[in-house]
Amino acid sequence: VQLVESGGGLVQAGESLRLSCKASGSIFRFNVMGWYRQAPGKERELVAEITKRGTTIYADSVKGRFTVSRDNAENTVYLQMNSLKPEDTAVYYCNAKETLYYRDYDYWGQGTLVTVSS
Repeated sequence: VQLVESGGGLVQAGESLRLSCKASGSIFRFNVMGWYRQAPGKERELVAEITKRGTTIYADSVKGRFTVSRDNAENTVYLQMNSLKPEDTAVYYCNAKETLYYRDYDYWGQGTLVTVSS
């Protein structure tokens, strides 16, 4: 499984970005897909995730500003980020979770850097 992120970059506070994560195959196999981030000197944290049925979960810090979605036909998960703040600066990682033969597997992308200037 390969997950390839794109869409990161440098923006000013208040602006928007959309991250994309394209999987190498069908995303129907994944129970959950989502986005994590890791800021310098901090642990990786969950940003948002979406289940196969479309249920979403968001970190409190991004609720109302970020939206996670999935396009099964394109094998892609998106993270729309609006009203960005400097504290959103981090490397954002795509994640996919799969259960196969009663075992859980985690897959990660290589990460894409988001920098928000004040």
